[in-house]
Amino acid sequence: MVDDEEELIIAALKGDSSAFGQLVYRHQDRLFTTIATFIGDSVAAEDVVQEAFVQAYLKLDTFRRTSNFYTWLYRIAFNKAVTQQRSRRIEESVDDQRLFQGDEPLDPGDDPEQRLLREENARLVHEALGQIRADYKAIIVLREMENCDYETIASILEIGIGTVRSRLHRARIALREVLERLEDGPRGE
Repeated sequence: MVDDEEELIIAALKGDSSAFGQLVYRHQDRLFTTIATFIGDSVAAEDVVQEAFVQAYLKLDTFRRTSNFYTWLYRIAFNKAVTQQRSRRIEESVDDQRLFQGDEPLDPGDDPEQRLLREENARLVHEALGQIRADYKAIIVLREMENCDYETIASILEIGIGTVRSRLHRARIALREVLERLEDGPRGE
């Protein structure tokens, strides 16, 4: 079994479909989680991820190897997700979020009040993510949930590092404003 990613790419380019299958296996879960978080719909995320892998397979000969394979793959998937969002304008709901992500993991040492508070905070963040611009949401998901560094984000989103920094700053401000609005709740209750 080939283990090195570079060797898998070379084998896939030579027609070894099982080598590409190993690349898919290595990256499918992380890619799905990222895309599902970004677009807020697990069924649509499955479609986007599948389309991204198909396109990556068909275009593998164009992969220049100047970045990591997953960075190149994420760029393909994000472009497909953005295109899909523009055409469908998906409505997000908390129930949909829980369907594809499940409830937040619980610390068995937490008391029920702490668990409820953590669940409410997670719900608010997911709801707030659904209310900010797509380009802000993408950068928040990549940085805060995927722990990507600025260079990787710049490569995935095909923007400069300076743009990553400024957009991340504006995205955090936008997210904070939405969270404050959601925490305040409707007036007059």
